[in-house]
Amino acid sequence: MTRPDTDLALAHRLAQAAGEAIRPFFRSRFEIETKGDASPVTQADRAAEAAMRAIIDRECPTDAIVGEEFGEKPGTSGRTWVFDPIDGTRAFIAGRPIFGTLIALLQDGWPIMGVIDQPIIGERWVGYVGRPTEFNGKPAKTRSCTALDKAILGTTGPQYFPGCSAEHFSWLARQCGDTIFGGDCYNYGGLASGHIDIVVEAGLKLHDFAALIPVVEGAGGRMCDWSGDPLDADSKGDVIAAGDPARIDDIIEALAAGDHHH
Repeated sequence: MTRPDTDLALAHRLAQAAGEAIRPFFRSRFEIETKGDASPVTQADRAAEAAMRAIIDRECPTDAIVGEEFGEKPGTSGRTWVFDPIDGTRAFIAGRPIFGTLIALLQDGWPIMGVIDQPIIGERWVGYVGRPTEFNGKPAKTRSCTALDKAILGTTGPQYFPGCSAEHFSWLARQCGDTIFGGDCYNYGGLASGHIDIVVEAGLKLHDFAALIPVVEGAGGRMCDWSGDPLDADSKGDVIAAGDPARIDDIIEALAAGDHHH
């Protein structure tokens, strides 16, 4: 059952707790360790997720939790919290404040609430099904895009497309006005606020995309998989986000065209 005001208040507290855990580790002087497993990013990840899980354990003990760091805790309420404490590990390690904490709430496998929080520059997008997305408390709106050749396309990096999906992506990129690389979840915030038109990625996990859907769709955009189907807990993680839903068919067509141009 949805309790928008309670859920939203809780989501803000979760984001705040995660941010407090992460900030001390950002741009701290460190050697990136190849051995052991105690790099600042793992310390920050774990501290942030542990802080969020503690709040849910205490206040919503029957809700399930899925987190990137500490796995799955079953629940009985039909509600599942999904956490990615640091989405954008490479940005974090490089001292670039374009990583984010992702918090999603699923009801029976469908994302109903999502938060993208950037704890260094203090930016927070919050989406809740049936409500307008807010960016730092004000409405966020995607922009219209009349054609692919006018679109800014974003993705984390060409190297993250498994198999021949990279060729499909590059076929789409050739038809778009401009392509930006890097940014992870931050691109979807930019899309929700009307600065980027399209984000396309492949092979994402549930904790990478669940929070993005309510944010993008509440701002007037649309998210789906590469076939155009809605995303849920069982999706394989090939995602499209379009600020202007009218471009979805063009995007799917351009990705599919990659088949004929190997």
